[in-house]
Amino acid sequence: MGYLVLVRHGQARTFETHSDRLSAVGEEQARALGRFWAARGAVFDEVWSGTLERQRRTAQIAGESYSAVLGGRWPELRVDEALNEYDSAGMLGRLAPALAARDEEFRALAETFERLRDTPERNRHFQRMFERLVAAWLAGAPAVEGVEPWAGFNARVRAALRGILRAERRGRRVAVFTSGGVIGLAVQSALGAPERVALELNWRVRNASLTEFTFGGGRVVLDSFNALPHLDAGLHTYR
Repeated sequence: MGYLVLVRHGQARTFETHSDRLSAVGEEQARALGRFWAARGAVFDEVWSGTLERQRRTAQIAGESYSAVLGGRWPELRVDEALNEYDSAGMLGRLAPALAARDEEFRALAETFERLRDTPERNRHFQRMFERLVAAWLAGAPAVEGVEPWAGFNARVRAALRGILRAERRGRRVAVFTSGGVIGLAVQSALGAPERVALELNWRVRNASLTEFTFGGGRVVLDSFNALPHLDAGLHTYR
């Protein structure tokens, strides 16, 4: 059987102008992961990531930390944009105004977040607004030009993961550095759960967490979800 681990990127600089970057905490989460794998003698045949900076840098820093302990045993990073997260910026910039124009409850949530976005309460109110926005996106309405629909996201992620898992060599050990939406979709697919479960899981995926699968013979089996054996409690973050 092969082994696949999906790693969510480290903490990013949410709410900053250039948010697709790791914070200092995110960088330390990635270093801790590399040290953890090195201490256990973990070996990988392939390492993948999406093209987003926070995904690539998490993989690079983890690899540097791993190699500092074990030498040059870290595989060359393979990058595939199909492993990117859904377009949250497009959803906030294009879909949110369209939804606010037709959904009074969402409009109220959005207005509350805007009013409190510079206060300590901003994370809580952003999450309330964003969960409703993403639920509408999954339901397919309203469709907005320039925003990848749920069906498109679903199809590209599944195709990317199938491509990784179907390579000929047996018993491969593969690490994929990606994002919460991709991980939620992978778990939902492995469990055969309803599509809405993918996004419900997405909200629970912590930064730099490990979600593990075994695969072979056309089967993909979930072994663990959202694990953080490599991080002290002070480095547990969701955003």
